[in-house]
Amino acid sequence: MQLAAGAPTVAANRDRHGGAWQDEAMREEMVPFAGLAAADLVLDRVYAGGTRGNAGDDAIGKLLPVGNQGGFRFSGSVANRTVRLVVLYTSGAEVDWPDHIDPTTGDFTYYGDNRKPGKDLHDTPRGGNELLRQMFAASRAGVIERQAVPPIFLFERVSGRDVRFRGLLAPGSPRLTSDEELVAIWRTTRHLRFQNYRSHFTVLRTPRVPRAWIDEILAGDPLGPACPPEWRGWVKGRIYRALEAPRNVSVRSKVEQLPKPEDMWIVRTVHQHFAADPVQFENFAAEMWVQSDPHVASIEVTRPSRDGGRDAVGEYLLGPDEDPIRLQFALEAKCYDPDGGGMGVRMVSRLISRIKHRQFGVFVTTAFIAQQAYQEVREDEHPVVFLSGRDLATLLKRMGMTDPQSLSTYLALKFPVSKGIEPRVDLVVPDAGVVIGVPEERTQEESRRRSTAQ
Repeated sequence: MQLAAGAPTVAANRDRHGGAWQDEAMREEMVPFAGLAAADLVLDRVYAGGTRGNAGDDAIGKLLPVGNQGGFRFSGSVANRTVRLVVLYTSGAEVDWPDHIDPTTGDFTYYGDNRKPGKDLHDTPRGGNELLRQMFAASRAGVIERQAVPPIFLFERVSGRDVRFRGLLAPGSPRLTSDEELVAIWRTTRHLRFQNYRSHFTVLRTPRVPRAWIDEILAGDPLGPACPPEWRGWVKGRIYRALEAPRNVSVRSKVEQLPKPEDMWIVRTVHQHFAADPVQFENFAAEMWVQSDPHVASIEVTRPSRDGGRDAVGEYLLGPDEDPIRLQFALEAKCYDPDGGGMGVRMVSRLISRIKHRQFGVFVTTAFIAQQAYQEVREDEHPVVFLSGRDLATLLKRMGMTDPQSLSTYLALKFPVSKGIEPRVDLVVPDAGVVIGVPEERTQEESRRRSTAQ
């Protein structure tokens, strides 16, 4: 990860198996437990927990007066609207609630604290969801309202009681609308339905949070002399100076394309479902592409005998809603065993050869793109988007498919497979999702019934 000037140097060696940042330099600079109370918060620095074996070992509670338990912590009262600072703590281990940082955009996705059925969306013990509602409402209001928004500090678990500071957060994102920044989503646990928030924050380009500013916040002066310019700019003008770190390497390895070991069951389930009728996987692939990007305007899943080597074609919108540019794309779908081989040069070249002038390609697979094929596409600058096994697993988890039963039910109901049935051509729009092909005989029978009725 590339940090802003003044931030500590990071030995950015990414653990290809877990996706976590491994940083030996930071380990050497770990702040000891005894020094936490006076320490500044430095981006990506590790803060050591205690060794007594009880709740008092919690590092966050020593750094900030927010308690020592829970993922949603704050100083003050939500009910009385006196919260002065907030800590979001994520372990990254909750499959149902996949908190996530996108280092390329600075976007942080966080799920609220109503994580069990039986309670109203805002009726949580700590009042975390109510605080989210207050903060995001104030974010879209005026300067006076934003001055009441408490600064938000993000920490993630490293090991034991050790934590890493991941940055200063501002509610919302310049990339999202107000309806997208804070969304109430439905989940089901043991056949019981309930709602929780999915929120989006922006990690600000603040390499160091000085202890002097923390003291000013607690004293009721969050815009005091020690306030970072990034936070002041957000409060005064809702300006997001995000910590963006473009990727240097554009060719993902096999390990980076496949899901993490604990998520491999997702793509295995998808592959097994469509194994008897791989043609139907094209409908699923189209739906995943629609779900992955809100700018996909429409997509037509073609008949196998008339696809011209393309499993689907469609339009992608760029620019303002009132006057967008429409780009055409061609999609190729390959339902391959994620535990087998990858997609080689020949398969990828098939899609490239069918991309027309001013079009781009989308390649969707449950497996991965072989290194040579991936590298040649990027080096030759072919306009091809790859959705591999890990991308599909991430999308399905975001859609709520976090256990085998929910995923199997979703696939069986929305993408039923049948042998010997040719799907018809269907037009897919993002709001409606992919329309599953039906037997030609059924379509003809419905036409005869309509004619008789007339």
